[in-house]
Amino acid sequence: MYASREDIGYDFGDDSKVGSKPIKPNPNIDGGWAWMIVLSSFLVHILIMGSQMALGILNMEWLEEFNQSRGLTAWVSSLSMGITLIVGPFIGLFITTCGCRKTAIIGGILNALGWILSAYASNVHYLFLTFGVTAGVGSGMVYLPAVVMVGQYFQKRRALAQGLSTTGTGFGAFLMTALLKYLCREFGWRNAMFIQGAISLNLCVCGALMRPLSHKDVNEKYVVRRNSENNQAKALSHSAETLKSNGVISEETDKKEEATNEEVLDSVKHIETEGKSRSGKSMYGLLVLKTASQLTVTVRKGFGIWYSSYFGAASLFTNRVFVAFIIWALFAYSSFVIPFIHLPEIVKQYNLSSQNNIFPLTSIIAIVHIFGKVILGIISDLPCISTWNVFLMANVTLVTCILTLPLMQTYISLAVICALIGFSSGYFSLMPVVTEDLVGTKHLANAYGIIICANGVSALLGPPFAGWIYDITHKYDFSFYICGLLYLVGILFLFIQPYIGKKQPQEKSTEEEQV
Repeated sequence: MYASREDIGYDFGDDSKVGSKPIKPNPNIDGGWAWMIVLSSFLVHILIMGSQMALGILNMEWLEEFNQSRGLTAWVSSLSMGITLIVGPFIGLFITTCGCRKTAIIGGILNALGWILSAYASNVHYLFLTFGVTAGVGSGMVYLPAVVMVGQYFQKRRALAQGLSTTGTGFGAFLMTALLKYLCREFGWRNAMFIQGAISLNLCVCGALMRPLSHKDVNEKYVVRRNSENNQAKALSHSAETLKSNGVISEETDKKEEATNEEVLDSVKHIETEGKSRSGKSMYGLLVLKTASQLTVTVRKGFGIWYSSYFGAASLFTNRVFVAFIIWALFAYSSFVIPFIHLPEIVKQYNLSSQNNIFPLTSIIAIVHIFGKVILGIISDLPCISTWNVFLMANVTLVTCILTLPLMQTYISLAVICALIGFSSGYFSLMPVVTEDLVGTKHLANAYGIIICANGVSALLGPPFAGWIYDITHKYDFSFYICGLLYLVGILFLFIQPYIGKKQPQEKSTEEEQV
């Protein structure tokens, strides 16, 4: 109900009918074209997330060009990264209305336009609009469909597929940093941004690869998902039941809207039939009227589904575990970014610059982070392992490392902690999988849009908050401790919420089981 009809082509309302028919395995689920979707998502992460990780190169060029303060100039890259994630809920509306493929292609064009227009910037405030907003919104329109499509095409190997696709961020950080350094050195930063804009048009190719699932594909995937969910851990069952039961009300509303929409289209077809005897000009007018009516119906229906997912009877916010997940997301991303901010100061304070120049601590985090995503994905896909438990353990490990890092004073100890931070932060590849387990495939686009929006707020406000703490205390330790404690509070919500208000199995009625 929360994915577009172009992407799924099927209404999941009647579960009983689906479950009663034997489904022949389809090669497009967990194989075939699904791996092309992984490749597309991998390239999207390289071009978008990798480019954003390399913005430090351009930030130095902007400081030299515009002679503005570091704080004001840093807002350009912060806006771009933050808006990419914050617009997630609104991109869910585009996905519901237009589908993942069209949304990603439009976003690729918008992202390239933002890079190209930024090449003509005359001041930092101009970059706020062209690069921060325009390129940021375009990035968000490609990033969310890339994650959602992987979730739709995979059932048994979802965690591994998401892990492989998101490793593009790490590879992109290395590739784009080297590329932007070379382009700025050879052609100047303005021409470098113009060339990067042309490269970003490849996002449209990635979007074109996001082929919507057919009726048969989704039918089969949903049946497999229903059978597998019966054997899942009971910690998440209460929240899933809440959304499924609320979904019935929304489906009835959808049917009423479909009836109204069909009446509108029938009236247009009737007018078109009567107009066949008229002149060519009248027929052209009828064609425009029909197209406009169909577009209006599609947008109206998509907006209705999108609105009901947030404020209707089947609102995602009725899922308590999902609400706890949002609270966790508000604190998680900033804790991951803080080591990148303060590690240079730590290295300088303990006179470790010579060792750090040989093998930087931040590079250790980035390299191990790539392997962490893949390994955690493989572990989570094992039949005897719960993805939710792997996700929680990775978070506990990361927050422990954040709180203990200020206590380390040697290069070896800092390298070990940084390696653990890089590995445990590989849980980012599990976020779409956990979200899908919480709310289902139908709700994934809107639900994950909310999660990355919360991450965007964290990414936008976290670094300035850490810098503000450092300015007051003149010690980096408190930035780790305060942000680590806030992160720990978010993790405690994840531990506690699944068991609050949990129904016992014997209290479940027969009617609820049928729903």
